[in-house]
Amino acid sequence: MDTLEQTGRDLERLEQQMHALLNQISKLKEENHSLQNRQESLVAERAALVAKNDEARTKVEAMIHRLKALEQV
Repeated sequence: MDTLEQTGRDLERLEQQMHALLNQISKLKEENHSLQNRQESLVAERAALVAKNDEARTKVEAMIHRLKALEQV
C-alpha cells in the first residue's frame, strides 16, 4: 500500500507540474502574440516616419535649389 500511495503522490505532483507548464505555455503564447503585434506596429510606424523624412528632405532640397537660383539672379 505504501508503494501505491507513493505512486499516487507522484502522479499528483506530475499533474500539478503539467498544469503549471500549461499555464506557462499559455502566458508565453499571449506574450508572443503581444510582441508580434507590437513589432508590426513599430514597423508600420517606422515606415511612416521614413516617408515623412523623405518628404521633408525633398522639400528642403527644393527650397535650397530655389534659393540658389535666386542667388544667381
